[in-house]
Amino acid sequence: MHRVNIWIVVGLVTVGLSSTAIAQYTSGQPTTQEQMVNGPAPARDLTGVWTKIYPPGTFRSLATWTPEPPELTAWGQERLATAKNSNAGAYGLEETNDPVLTRCYPPGLPRIYFHPYPFEIIHTPKEMVMLYEYDHTIRRVYTDDRDYPENAAALWLGYSVGHWEGDNTLVVTSSDIDERTWMDRSGYHHSDQLKVTEIFTRVDKLNLTIDVTMEDPIALAAPWVAETMRYELAPPHWELSEISCAGDYLNWVDYGAFGSNLEEGDE
Repeated sequence: MHRVNIWIVVGLVTVGLSSTAIAQYTSGQPTTQEQMVNGPAPARDLTGVWTKIYPPGTFRSLATWTPEPPELTAWGQERLATAKNSNAGAYGLEETNDPVLTRCYPPGLPRIYFHPYPFEIIHTPKEMVMLYEYDHTIRRVYTDDRDYPENAAALWLGYSVGHWEGDNTLVVTSSDIDERTWMDRSGYHHSDQLKVTEIFTRVDKLNLTIDVTMEDPIALAAPWVAETMRYELAPPHWELSEISCAGDYLNWVDYGAFGSNLEEGDE
């Protein structure tokens, strides 16, 4: 019997749900059903598990950031022409060269926000830690007033430094992002000059918005300003589950799309 991957089922079901249903958290570990009561935003605190929602009338795409494509340089256009994306529907899984699907590379920043799984935020005196349910990804955003380091090593999620503007807005700047990542799921490449700015705004107790701007003088002819993302706070008893690329993504390609290398006992 072939292995069945939960993420495929979840993804197919999620596509057909309303924005309200999507906010019911299709992964993780709920223990009880409890009513969440809204209220004022706590000062300088984004703590909690957050899941993406799509209120009526807001932009929604599983592959890219804006209804219109970004302005590209000649370099950016050349790289885009080589991309064979599957998330935007241009290529099948047996044809794609998306490094997340074919090599299990981390999605990188800012692409990680396209994965339809929650993330958790934890604050410490020196940093904001983001724990993504996808692939056990851990990200550190330093908030201790440090300077950005010179010659920082390239990381999948870059090197991130943040500062508060008022009590409800955290501005995060990230650079030194690994060039092997795409900026979105439809194949826009970036160079080692990519800078990503995220503005986290705690609207109230239960709601968070994230605004993302991408700047890359080699790939982009103008800054690419993403549509605002909206997140809802999960109940306090909610715990992250796990989604593994090697176990839930890559194996699906091996056993399903390519139909080869079945492990003994899988059928």
